[in-house]
Amino acid sequence: MSVSVEQVQAALKALVDPNTRKDFVSTKSARNIKVDGGKVTLDVVLPYPAKTVLGEIQSMVEGAVKAVSGVESVTATVTWKIVAHSVQKGVKLVNGVKNIIAVASGKGGVGKSTTAVNLALALAAEGAKVGMLDADIYGPSQPTMLGIAGRPESADGQSLEPMMGHGLQAMSIGFLIDVDTPMVWRGPMVTQALEQLLNNTQWKDLDYLVIDLPPGTGDIQLTLAQRVPVTGAVIVTTPQDIALIDARKGLKMFEKVGVPILGVVENMSLHICSKCGNEEPIFGTGGGQKMCDDYGTEFLGGLPLDIRIRQETDAGKPTVVAAPESRISEIYRGIARRVAVKVGDLAVDHSSKFPSIVIQNT
Repeated sequence: MSVSVEQVQAALKALVDPNTRKDFVSTKSARNIKVDGGKVTLDVVLPYPAKTVLGEIQSMVEGAVKAVSGVESVTATVTWKIVAHSVQKGVKLVNGVKNIIAVASGKGGVGKSTTAVNLALALAAEGAKVGMLDADIYGPSQPTMLGIAGRPESADGQSLEPMMGHGLQAMSIGFLIDVDTPMVWRGPMVTQALEQLLNNTQWKDLDYLVIDLPPGTGDIQLTLAQRVPVTGAVIVTTPQDIALIDARKGLKMFEKVGVPILGVVENMSLHICSKCGNEEPIFGTGGGQKMCDDYGTEFLGGLPLDIRIRQETDAGKPTVVAAPESRISEIYRGIARRVAVKVGDLAVDHSSKFPSIVIQNT
């Protein structure tokens, strides 16, 4: 009994990718399906980096196709491809950067910078080329979190080479000033500094640039929303009512300026006692999920209040690289894959495919 391409497609249409939560046919991931008697070969091209789950996806696809009557052998080649996606109208993409993900919070103290660096490292762990831009001019923390010391080099005296930490390309005002030097600057100087750090850094073929924003909805956030090509934003909060009030303001600000909300991360969802293992929701429960329900956005995940997250980040080796096999790292990687999937669902940017047309009087 011969097998048809349609039968293989039907099997793949019934199979749901746990990361996209859609089947492999509707997402156009399944490609080049070839049937030779009972032998089936196909390519699966995922829209998100998936280094740690490639084997799982391959087994799932091959198992589903092998269950089709008449199929003797299946070879599925699983890869991924990250493309540039559309940004706010009238804002140009940054050279060397396909997608910019802003990590924001309405207020300080909710673990936004820790989430940003672990998200960036988790995307890199999944095989993406990732950069980190520390946009907190007044309180830069990424140099410490990434364990990077020294000053960036400049080949031409104008642009900066990104610093490297745990495989991430990074830039921060913290690399250019002394640790004890306060930035006594007014808003316009701060926004100018942010734009220079973004545009004058020689980013090298990044799939994602994660921007760690300062808390609030002030000058820097508005500059970023209006003049920086942001693909999407991740909002960080805690379950606490006070944090949620401010997180909602941050979410609404991005909505107003046309930046898609990729989802919400809830930090400090549970406190796990280091002595007895007792779990207690000391900041409340369900706040992040309720906020998502109210605004029709996705709850990307909740992280525990765990002393190791603080210790590892303070030591310059965040959890995703310090303890890659831990449950916490697994949560961060799951959040990273969902963020990448949400970016992949957005409209593709085609500006680089069209030549610019210049009309001259002759």
